[in-house]
Amino acid sequence: MEFEIWWLLGIPVFFGLGWIAARVDIRQLLSESRSLPRGYFKGLNFLLNEQPDKAIDAFIEIVKLDPETVELHFALGNLFRRRGETERAIRVHQNLLARPDLPLEHQVHAQYELGQDYLKAGLLDRAEETFNRLVETQYSAQARRALLEIYQREKEWTRAIEAAYALQESGAGGRQKEIAQFYCEIAQDELVHTHADAALEVLEKALSADRKNVRATLLIGDVHLAKGDIEAALLAWRRVEQQSVPHVALVAQRLMDGYRALGRPQEGANLLKSYLAEASSIDLLEVVFKAVLELDGVEAANQLVSNELRRTPTLLGLDKLLDARLMDAPPEVRPELSLVKNLVHGYAQKLARYQCSHCGFKARQFYWQCPGCSRWETYPPRRTEELNVMN
Repeated sequence: MEFEIWWLLGIPVFFGLGWIAARVDIRQLLSESRSLPRGYFKGLNFLLNEQPDKAIDAFIEIVKLDPETVELHFALGNLFRRRGETERAIRVHQNLLARPDLPLEHQVHAQYELGQDYLKAGLLDRAEETFNRLVETQYSAQARRALLEIYQREKEWTRAIEAAYALQESGAGGRQKEIAQFYCEIAQDELVHTHADAALEVLEKALSADRKNVRATLLIGDVHLAKGDIEAALLAWRRVEQQSVPHVALVAQRLMDGYRALGRPQEGANLLKSYLAEASSIDLLEVVFKAVLELDGVEAANQLVSNELRRTPTLLGLDKLLDARLMDAPPEVRPELSLVKNLVHGYAQKLARYQCSHCGFKARQFYWQCPGCSRWETYPPRRTEELNVMN
């Protein structure tokens, strides 16, 4: 009972201590607010009234009078950059750098922010120059990442490879996947200019960087085909299965065309049917369907699609089944079947998209680098509907 009484008596004491602490905090807050220059509130008022130019001018005056407000400028510059007002962001950070008395730490920070402004504004030459000055500072990793982005935008693949290796060696994480893709970009350019041997040399470097790089293997086959060696091309394309079974769909048409050119179409069709049995794919089914139709007739093609639709029921598969059924349908049934086919086809085409696993960007064609987020190898080699069925 005594304990409860003392506990009750202590409540006013604790309340009083809390009130005193609050008063001290309020006095400190008022003291700090009085110490702020009038221009600070003037600038905030301009900002709230959506007059950013006048706000910047007000804040610049504050910096001249009080170096402690430098962080305010950094915050303001970042705000403008996020809003897409890169010219204003550049102006903020350039004015900071123009100060002769700005501490070295703030100078380096302002340079980094200015580089980000240039990058956002698309002024890549200025951004590159700025970030190159920062590779030996505390912003080394961030600067190297920015340089890597710049070289990719400019399609300077050799410099991108050098930047990726430098970033990797600095301990900022592995970049083998990107490096292999950069080599593939160089090889593709060599192939366009009919430099087959140079392309093969570069593609070997790509596979040295990433043994599972499907694109490099696919391009090696393309190079051999360009040189007239179809057997070597087929051998290369068949290696895709060892790297990634789902990606076989990307090389299926090449394989079928190669076997057909050698006079062995049945061998090619049988190979693709074995791939289809291992990993269902609407794109692979498309190639196999045409091959079976050509070699074995309508009934066999019809049966192939029916079996595949039972295994993986999709609207895209149904669209293909209706294609097959229309070929041998009685004349009196064809008008109605054609109507259903057109209806299904319209909906199926909306689902016939590849989708980036990182940003969700959808595209009709397959990309090695996403047009939306610029990430590499983020597109699964299956259409969106297939992925939904599998999940």
